[in-house]
Amino acid sequence: MAAATGRGSHANNISIDTPMSPPTWALLERELLRAQSQACQKFYERYFDERGYLRCVPRWGGDDGADDAAENLTGWTILHALGAPDIVLEMYKKGWDGHVQQYTEAKTVEVPFARDGMYYKEFPVMFDWFHNGEGLSPFVYHGLSEPWDVSHRRRMARYAGFYMNEDPLAQNYDPEHKIIKSMFNGSRGPMMRKATGLDWAGDPIEVEGRFKPGHGERDFEQMVAHFKDYNDVEGDHPLNLGTTTLALNAFMLTGDEKYRAWMLEYTDAWCERAAQNGGIVPTNIGLDGTIGGACDGKWYGGVYGWGFTVEVPQTGALANRPYFRPRCYWAFANAFLLTGDQRYVDVWRNTLDAFSSNQREIDGTTMYPHMFGDEGWYDFTPDPLSDGALEIYYWSMDEADRRRVPQNDWLEFLEGGDPDFPEKLLREELANIRQRVERIDADESTADTTMSDDMNRLNPGEVGTLERLMLGGLPTAHAGFPLHCRFRYFDPSLRRAGLPEDVAALVDGMSADETTLTLVNVNPVNPRSLVVQGGAYGEHQIVSVAQDGQVRQVDSRSFAVDLAPGAGAQVTIKMERFTNEPTLDFPLL
Repeated sequence: MAAATGRGSHANNISIDTPMSPPTWALLERELLRAQSQACQKFYERYFDERGYLRCVPRWGGDDGADDAAENLTGWTILHALGAPDIVLEMYKKGWDGHVQQYTEAKTVEVPFARDGMYYKEFPVMFDWFHNGEGLSPFVYHGLSEPWDVSHRRRMARYAGFYMNEDPLAQNYDPEHKIIKSMFNGSRGPMMRKATGLDWAGDPIEVEGRFKPGHGERDFEQMVAHFKDYNDVEGDHPLNLGTTTLALNAFMLTGDEKYRAWMLEYTDAWCERAAQNGGIVPTNIGLDGTIGGACDGKWYGGVYGWGFTVEVPQTGALANRPYFRPRCYWAFANAFLLTGDQRYVDVWRNTLDAFSSNQREIDGTTMYPHMFGDEGWYDFTPDPLSDGALEIYYWSMDEADRRRVPQNDWLEFLEGGDPDFPEKLLREELANIRQRVERIDADESTADTTMSDDMNRLNPGEVGTLERLMLGGLPTAHAGFPLHCRFRYFDPSLRRAGLPEDVAALVDGMSADETTLTLVNVNPVNPRSLVVQGGAYGEHQIVSVAQDGQVRQVDSRSFAVDLAPGAGAQVTIKMERFTNEPTLDFPLL
């Protein structure tokens, strides 16, 4: 891949001076950016205090814990990087600093490993990466707006170092067997025993009449019972691949090769395990490096693994919870983003194919398994396992991968379908913002009756629609993995990330090597300028830009555009995807 310094510069700007009456989608897009930013301010004022602390009872646990508190800022860093005003980033920074301090001060009484603080060295002391990834989801995108922020760089390097044995109290990694030693890990190292329901649920708490736990438990006993079977955490687990997001960001911030080397060493080890396991990613690796070695040889063992079916305490019903599935493919894509090597995407592609190949005819219907346990394949449905199918296709743009993807309105729009799709989606998001603000205004709860995740559903920072439409990107949600998109934008006049004021962007078509992008200046009085970058991290090389039959050769990570007042146009951009080494450095502004 090309080095992070990039190729080419903005020697020749692309000028757009064709008058365009602002399309409805463009006006709605600008309004959504404005409305979301204002709603975030209202949300912050209601749920954060003057220190940046969340107004809640801080607790440890998988039901209601530090990760849920942090998720109340999810989407805010992306929102700023899209073009929201600086107040959004300022609120995030104060809220994140407050969050770190609040959960450093918060201590457990009965849960042993958090008695000296739920955070240590500004990081969770010991937890799983289904939850750690969610909690870090606002943090990992801060570098998109401020890659030079010293505090952010220090934290990212420290966090990544916890998994490279750079801290004497956080020896999470075994370099001999290339494993993270436990599913529970963090700034105080790995948990080298079976986990208990208490480890997951946190300290006893009054529930009935005071709190409404997110899983529907009616008392603390049910909260513990929810996690009673969450025991097998020893050994490595594919959720631990989420740690590579820290190393990737540390590399993109610093350029230090040690992060790249560790990340690829650890990911390659998981690639080898999947190959040894018939093409399926196993969900437990023993301390000796063997597949299933900490679960009696069961490759499908472990909490959140292929065979993880548990009892719901409120009803006695069984629930399948293989929660690694919606995260695993993102982790392999970290190495793909770094190298451009499709073999990392192949790992999850092969896993999907292996499950689909075990289809059965049941009552005259072809049924596909989604789980594997002691009795073999189970959880058969008429639809093949499709976690990650959309993402795999997005990364490859291979028609064979397209066939795996269930019906998807966004893809159909990009392929020439419903032209009203952007407008409908934007209107829906504006309605969602209105409804959330109404609920914020009507919320009469007090801090001592509020769990940290109560307000998650009211967070106005949902950016999936804007990521799809503006960037041609995959929604980041709250999984805590890098942003994958066709473009990102910068404002040269303010020297910051995001679309300039009055500019709207719509990605309305894409193929493996070409993307169509419509840019509009909705301001009929003042011109606007912007820089368009290939990918979130400059990983795509822009070959050329065509407008009205005129082709401009670019050969750079980015290009500049001058938009006349009230002007707009659709441009066709040739690109070489995933050919540049990713970086968080800004392009030439």
